[in-house]
Amino acid sequence: MVNIMLRCALCTILLLAPLVLHADEAKPASPSKPGVSMADIRQFTAVFDLIKQAYVDPVDDKTLMQSAIRGMLAGLDPHSEYLDQTGMQALNEDTSGSYDGLGIEVVTLNGALRVIAPIDDTPAARAGIKPGDIIVRIDGTAITSENANQAVDLLRGKAGTKVKLAVLHEGASVPEDYTLTREAIRVASVRVREIEPGYIYIRIVQFQEDTGNELRNKLGKLLAKEHPLRGAVLDLRSNPGGLLTSAVEISDDFLDSGVIVTTRGRLKQADLSFSATPGDLLDGAPLVVLVDNGTASAAEIVTGALKDNHRALIMGRRTFGKGSVQTVLPLDDTHAVKLTTARYYTPNGTSIQAAGITPDIELANLKLTLRDTPPAVVRGERDLPNHLKGEFEGEKNSERDGVSDGLLDDYALNEALIVLKGMALRHVPAAAPGKH
Repeated sequence: MVNIMLRCALCTILLLAPLVLHADEAKPASPSKPGVSMADIRQFTAVFDLIKQAYVDPVDDKTLMQSAIRGMLAGLDPHSEYLDQTGMQALNEDTSGSYDGLGIEVVTLNGALRVIAPIDDTPAARAGIKPGDIIVRIDGTAITSENANQAVDLLRGKAGTKVKLAVLHEGASVPEDYTLTREAIRVASVRVREIEPGYIYIRIVQFQEDTGNELRNKLGKLLAKEHPLRGAVLDLRSNPGGLLTSAVEISDDFLDSGVIVTTRGRLKQADLSFSATPGDLLDGAPLVVLVDNGTASAAEIVTGALKDNHRALIMGRRTFGKGSVQTVLPLDDTHAVKLTTARYYTPNGTSIQAAGITPDIELANLKLTLRDTPPAVVRGERDLPNHLKGEFEGEKNSERDGVSDGLLDDYALNEALIVLKGMALRHVPAAAPGKH
C-alpha cells in the first residue's frame, strides 16, 4: 500500500489507494531498451571517489548518497523528491493543517523559492506576501539551486522564533525585507458567512482532512435561516491545494452527478476516476467560483469539476496549473520517495498541467478604496444635507451598507456578487425551511 498524492509546494493532495509498485513494474517497458551502462556506473563511481578524496571538507558516504538521490529526483520535476524523517513529518502536518511556521506555501522552481500562496490570517499573509513572490534570502542566506530544497525547511521552526526574509515581489527589481515571527499555524479550512440576505460567501483556505465536514456543518447552520438561498460565492483564491479526497468531497457537495476528476499514468493502478453522487448542498442555487494565480492543485480539481459540469461560473485570474500526480513510495519507516506518476484531468478530459484553468470571466488584480471626499452625485433624499430622517434609517440596509462588511476593498468579490445577482434573477430559489 502506498500513497497517491498531488502535491503543490508544501501542501499535499493525498489519497490512500491500493497502488502497489512491484519490482518488475519499475523495469523498462521494452526489453530492447538499454539499462544503465557500465560507463555511466564507472563515471558515477569516479565522481563519488573524487569528492571523497579532494573536496575541501570531509563528506561521509551517507551524505553523498542522499545528495545523489535528491539530485536525481530534483532533475525530474519540481514535485518529485526524497523525503527523510523531517519531510515525512511535514507531509503529515500539511494534511492536518497544524504546524509551526509562517503559513506560506512555496515551490522550488529553477533554483528559486517561489510563493504559491500565503494562508489566510498567518504571519506571511499579514505581512503582505503575495502569490508569485520570490524569496531570495532567508536569514541572510541567498537561495540558490543548490540549497533551494533545503531552504524550505528554514521557513518552519519553533513558534515565537523570528526569521528574516528578502522577498522579490512581482514586477519589482529590488527585494523587500521582512522580519516575521513564526506561529503555531492551525488553519481553519472553511469560513462561511452571509454577505447579503440570501447570498452566501464560502471561503476554503486549503483542503484538509475535515474540510468536508466543516463545510457541511457551517453551511447547514447558515441555510437554516428563514429566508431562501439565492446564490453563493466559493472563494478559492490563494488556495494552494490539500487532500485529494477533500477536493473530491467538496466537488461532490455542489454536484448531483458527473465526473469530478480522473488520473492517468503508466501504471494501471494509477488510473483512477471519481464521480459525483446525488445531492447538492445549494439545491442548484447559482454558484460563482473566485480563482487567481495562487489557486493550485486540489483547488484546481474543484474548479475544473464545477466548470466542466456547468455547475458554476468561474471568475478571476488564470489558475496556477499544477496538474500532476505524485506517489509516495516508502523506503522504510522514516524515509520515502515522492515520484510523479500520473497527470490528472478535468471532466472534459483536459490536462491543466502548466496551463491552468482560464476563468469564464477574467478580472484584473484591482483593489477598491474609499474616495478621499464624498461623491458629489446625489443618489436620493438621504444624500441631501439636513434631510428629514426616515423611520428605518438608523437600521442597517444590507443592500447598500453590506459592502462595508469586508467587501469594500475586494474588487473581485464585489464583481462576483454583481454577477451572482444577475444569475439569481433567472433561478427560482428553493423554499426556506418551514416555508411552503
